[in-house]
Amino acid sequence: MSVSFKVVPVKIPEGANVIIGRSHFIKTVEDIYEVLVTSVPGIKFGLAFNEASGKRLVRYEGNDEELTRAAVDAALSIGAGHTFVLFIRNAYPINVLNQLKSVQEVVSIYVATGNPVQVIVAETDQGRAVVGVVDGYTPLGVEGDEDKKERHGFLRKIGYKK
Repeated sequence: MSVSFKVVPVKIPEGANVIIGRSHFIKTVEDIYEVLVTSVPGIKFGLAFNEASGKRLVRYEGNDEELTRAAVDAALSIGAGHTFVLFIRNAYPINVLNQLKSVQEVVSIYVATGNPVQVIVAETDQGRAVVGVVDGYTPLGVEGDEDKKERHGFLRKIGYKK
């Protein structure tokens, strides 16, 4: 038995964020759909889920054609069973993460970001598994006083702090 590793880049559509996670049941797409449309009015999204048994199809839902196509493409590229890819617009991951975590069949969230993402995939003769993700880039230093002021100002500008 052998294992090989692949790095799968995830192309995030312009202005979108991505959430990649692990789930365990075919009704994942319906339950996540309901969570999204009831959590954030006006959210746009595309969702794809890789079945791990049975027909082993990529199941998908969404209310935005571009995001849905991108989610299907990313799920196919990753190719790991029970993995879901969700692209969102008009919302941030912070707006839906707790609700996603409360979906009965969601096992874990690998990443939630707008940064460039690479998924590290292990492949055996049975299939593929997500080993981890690379989210963004390596730090270049430690924030100073001006950086702190900038961070505080940004959070207030976008309405996340008073």
